[in-house]
Amino acid sequence: MPTLKHPSARSIGSVDGQRVEDALALIAPKWTTWSVQTLAQQGRPMRVRDVAAGLPFISEQFVGKRLAQMHADGLVTRTDGSHGAPYQLSALGESLSRVHRALSDWSQAHLSLGKVAGAERVEDAVRRLHLRHSTAVVQLLDESGPMRFVDIAEGAGLDNGFTRYRLNRLQADGLVTRTGPRHGAPYVLTDAGRALGPVYSAVEHWSNPVAARSNAAPPAPVRAATRMHASVTLGSDSLRTAAALRRSAAAPSDLFSHAPQPQPRVPAAVTAQSAPGRGR
Repeated sequence: MPTLKHPSARSIGSVDGQRVEDALALIAPKWTTWSVQTLAQQGRPMRVRDVAAGLPFISEQFVGKRLAQMHADGLVTRTDGSHGAPYQLSALGESLSRVHRALSDWSQAHLSLGKVAGAERVEDAVRRLHLRHSTAVVQLLDESGPMRFVDIAEGAGLDNGFTRYRLNRLQADGLVTRTGPRHGAPYVLTDAGRALGPVYSAVEHWSNPVAARSNAAPPAPVRAATRMHASVTLGSDSLRTAAALRRSAAAPSDLFSHAPQPQPRVPAAVTAQSAPGRGR
């Protein structure tokens, strides 16, 4: 009887990498996960000022811009067509809970982030995964690794310069490593990279309605954000976020639990403490 491949290994190669990356691009912009989970936590329509009150480390102006982009991407709707009407999650936004759970579980099992909020953990995971052609490289190494640099470039159909940049980023993010210290040693997936099957599957499943409307409303280009993890330098915005979270009594990873039960609001004292760090 033939030996069956592990389901997660099989799913890495079976997903549509382009669809996965297009879907991740919708949820990758900074503070999208925080905004989605704030709306899910409250379970009611919320005005910009109300969402911002729940996220004291972000300026209200930026929260408004993020919600407007999320509205354009179909993640939230307005309760009516008027300007300034409250926002609420769309069906597409509500269905992100499964994706957030898959990202959070993968991060908890394979990344050493320390004590961070659940939404921050999800945003960090998306930051590692959403860059263009990352999925193709991971799929190639999952199927054929270990592989030398030139073989990866050829197999993925990428030029050498871009391939080197992408591999360096995947190494820094803990998804890819080399088989030895010598120059030219082949690349392989790390344990974290090999465990991406359930994440890719969850994102692809969620992306079906995204793909159906991609021709009508393509997502805006997303600039790669610098987030918290061991190997990449923190940007100034991430430093402010980390400082605000350290000040917050709600900083542990269960700030947003993804569970349907209501979660406690951020205490007023925390908001007051965090106020000086608001803004961008």
